[in-house]
Amino acid sequence: MVDWDAGVYARVSAPQLAWGRQVLERLALRGDETVLDAGCGAGRLTELLAERLPRGHVVALDASAPMIAKARETLARFGQRVSFVQADLGSYVQRPPVDAVFSTATFHWVRDHDALFDGLRDGLRPGGRLVAQWGGGANLARLRARGARLRASDAFARWFGGFDEPWTYATAEATRDRLVARGFVDVKTWLDPRPTPFEGEAAFREFVVHVVLRDDLARLPDEGARARFVDALVADAAKDDPPFELDYVRLNADATRG
Repeated sequence: MVDWDAGVYARVSAPQLAWGRQVLERLALRGDETVLDAGCGAGRLTELLAERLPRGHVVALDASAPMIAKARETLARFGQRVSFVQADLGSYVQRPPVDAVFSTATFHWVRDHDALFDGLRDGLRPGGRLVAQWGGGANLARLRARGARLRASDAFARWFGGFDEPWTYATAEATRDRLVARGFVDVKTWLDPRPTPFEGEAAFREFVVHVVLRDDLARLPDEGARARFVDALVADAAKDDPPFELDYVRLNADATRG
């Protein structure tokens, strides 16, 4: 997986920030808990979480070194109330266990969801809560189908041998079954379609280049090939009604460790 440009992500990720605020509202807190932010990114949502824990602690975890560095800048004012971990969430187990796990826009980047939920369970104290949202179901189906056609085309196929999308987009039902099988109780999972328009071609282009297509573009040999690949997807998006819209679908999960 190609690493992130954390500064660009912090600038363009307004949709993820807005969705994340709503997820954070689902997490009831007294203010003295320890909470793992599983996939803290640039730290903008982690900042809101830390503000709700004046007597508590946040563990800010991300697999990306640039994201951790950016999050340290964003969260510097909280001092020792926030600690940082760079780790692969798919194999990480939080020690000591925490009171809650909060996560947005992250779990779909973990390929093995069985291992993911095993680790989250083991990193939660009994009675601890999981409140999360990530891509699921038919997330980005239109753009993904167009990308698959491009990768298979004569113009690009030679660079995409063995390519596999970097995401796991599960269903709500499969996710509920996984959580229950791992000892979570009071499990609720649901899909939430979130079609997301962008203000014109430039905004759409910057977003898909830096958020969605990073692994595709890393396969291409030069800036010219990368530009042609993106140009084709942008041209298709311009013809949509409405134009320059991504068909996001968010998968939500609320659960308690039994």
